[in-house]
Amino acid sequence: MCRNITALRGLEPAATPEEIEAAARQYVRKVSGVQTLSDNTRDPFEAAVAAVAKATTQLLAELPPRKQPPATLPPLRRPQVRARLAAKNAR
Repeated sequence: MCRNITALRGLEPAATPEEIEAAARQYVRKVSGVQTLSDNTRDPFEAAVAAVAKATTQLLAELPPRKQPPATLPPLRRPQVRARLAAKNAR
């Protein structure tokens, strides 16, 4: 598994669509090797992200609850990541 993807099952509150999409995007980046989107890669890449996010949402909904929460927080729940994204979006 990509080291940047964290477990989403068992989070309190539950994983958000934004967190699921971020994990899907990381997964598709890893397996495709596409880091920067071009006109040739954008449509298939985004379609794959949507398909993985949909499958992940369904999987999380159907799995039984975890007895313990995941050991690590997803990146979007980490204050330093939120600050970095806010600074990037402010530019």
